[in-house]
Amino acid sequence: MSTTGHKTVRLLLVDDNALVRELTVKGLEPFCEVEISTDGADALLKVVDAPPDVILCDYKMPGLDGRQLFEKLRARQSTRHIPFLFMASRPDIEERLRPLVDGVEDFITKPFLIKDLVRITKKVVDRLHLEKLQKKASRPGVIQGRLEEMSMIDLMQSLEMGQKSCRLVVQQGSAQCELYFASGQCRDAKIGSVEGDDAVYKVVLWTEGEFEIDFNAANASTRTTTTRNTTGLLMEAMRLMDEANRDTVQTS
Repeated sequence: MSTTGHKTVRLLLVDDNALVRELTVKGLEPFCEVEISTDGADALLKVVDAPPDVILCDYKMPGLDGRQLFEKLRARQSTRHIPFLFMASRPDIEERLRPLVDGVEDFITKPFLIKDLVRITKKVVDRLHLEKLQKKASRPGVIQGRLEEMSMIDLMQSLEMGQKSCRLVVQQGSAQCELYFASGQCRDAKIGSVEGDDAVYKVVLWTEGEFEIDFNAANASTRTTTTRNTTGLLMEAMRLMDEANRDTVQTS
């Protein structure tokens, strides 16, 4: 899957550990533009000079630590809106960082696997990418894009995270799928004569085509054809994909 669309999101990684920086950059580079700061003071200067879209920050660093950096940026009008992700040990999260709910997107508990860090960070990057598309929309309340830039899984997770209500229309060749979301939950889906959960499992496999999200048409469908929430639908879709791949391997 092509991920060029995500390059519109700029992430600042702040960590004094060279190995963590190297592995994190490698994991996140396909999804966003990554800039690096090796300490809090350097990060503060970089952010004031050119605010990034999101900051992924270690808590414990010599000099200006992650919490101090967060508080200094929250105190400034021009940087107070920047979403933060913290990397920290469980005790530090519970005792020192948990109260900072306003503006903190998530906490990544140390020690962590890079794939988990990428998964958590990518959800925020996807949501920010969607928000940028929304700002560029030619029609108010309508976002258009390509599945090569943002996959169905990314799209559905972003709508769920943002608790969005909308109609999502996906087109691949002559096939079209219509999905309706209410507060981030996929309530109704239809491809031709296929409806509900099965329609979702089918469209999640599409890797190319166009999509249109219309926030004005959120209430155009009052039906509920799905039996799971958005996360449940995606987890089952991925399980079915794994199963199909295993069958292919065994029979080939």
